[in-house]
Amino acid sequence: MLNATYYANRRFLAGLGLALAFLVAGRVMGQSAVTNGEENLRSGPNGVVLGQLRDGVASEVLGGDGRWVEIRLQGWVWSRSLQAIDRDGFDLLVSAEGGENIRSTPAGEIIGRLEEGALLRDIESTTGWRRVERDVWIWRASLDFPEEAGGATDASRAEWVRTGSAGGAILSGPDGDTLVRALPGTEVRVLARDGNWARVRVEGWTWSPDLPSDEEGESAVLTDVSVEEVTSSPGQYRGRVVQWDVQFISLERAEKIRSDFYEGEPFLLTRGGGDDTQFVYVAVPPDMMPQVEGLVPLERLRVVGRLRLGAAALTGSPIISLMELIRR
Repeated sequence: MLNATYYANRRFLAGLGLALAFLVAGRVMGQSAVTNGEENLRSGPNGVVLGQLRDGVASEVLGGDGRWVEIRLQGWVWSRSLQAIDRDGFDLLVSAEGGENIRSTPAGEIIGRLEEGALLRDIESTTGWRRVERDVWIWRASLDFPEEAGGATDASRAEWVRTGSAGGAILSGPDGDTLVRALPGTEVRVLARDGNWARVRVEGWTWSPDLPSDEEGESAVLTDVSVEEVTSSPGQYRGRVVQWDVQFISLERAEKIRSDFYEGEPFLLTRGGGDDTQFVYVAVPPDMMPQVEGLVPLERLRVVGRLRLGAAALTGSPIISLMELIRR
C-alpha cells in the first residue's frame, strides 16, 4: 500500500519543475571556470590522473560530460623537467622523477603540479622555461563559474528550483530513509533524474560548534576500516563514509524482495579486496550510471561511499551509496 511518505514525495517532486542537473557543453563552452579547492586533472572523465590544480586558478572551459568539465590547462614548466617526444599529438613529456610544478609565469606562482609521464603541447619557450598546454578534465563540483554568479543565464537559473506549497521529504534514496524535510519554498538544486525521482542538493547554514572539528568527524573518509570490521560492528559505522578497494563482479538491479534497496535500484555486486572475502553492494545513483556501465567483470575499483547498512538483512554484507569511483 502506498504510504503518506510516498504522496508527500510526489508533491515535493512536482514542485521541482523541469530543472536541468548540469549546464550542457554548449552552455559552458567559452566560459571561465575557477577552482574552489585543489583537484585532480585527468585525461578524460574519471580518466588517468595527470596532475593537480590549486585553489583559485582560472581556466577556459571547453565543454562538459555529466559531472565532468573539460578545461584548457596552460602554464610554465622548468625545461630540465621536460623531455621532447612525438606521441599522440604531444611533443613534451614530464620527465622529472615525482613530477613537476606548473606555474603562472616563468619562476612565478605555482598553480598546480604535473605527474611524471604527463604529455603536453609546447607553446613557447624562454631561458630555462617552457610554456605548455593540454586539454584536461576536472570534477565539475570543484569549479565555480563567475558568469553564473553575476548576470545568470536562463540555464543557470533553471538548475535551482523551489519546493511546492506542501514542501516535501528528502530521502537517502528513492523510498529510503528521510534525511530532512524541506519547508515550502525551499530552494534545491537538481543533480540528476530517474523516472519520477530527482536527486537534489540543498544548501544552508548550521551552527558550527555542533559540527565535528577533526578528522574523526562523521564526514571524514574512513580509509583504514575493513569490510569485516564493518560487518562485525554494523551499528558503529552506519552513516560513515568509507573507502574500499574492491573487485567488480556485475551490475545488477534490485528485485522487490530486497528491502534494503528500492525496487529496480542499480547496484554493483563486488567483492572486498585484500583479505576480505565478503561481498560489498554498491548502490549507484542515477547520475553516476555512465561511469559504471562500462565496467569489466573482475576489474579492480576504488570506491568511496556512505554506509547505508553495515550488514544487510538478507546477505549480511555491507551496502554503501556510491559517491566516487576510480578504476584501478
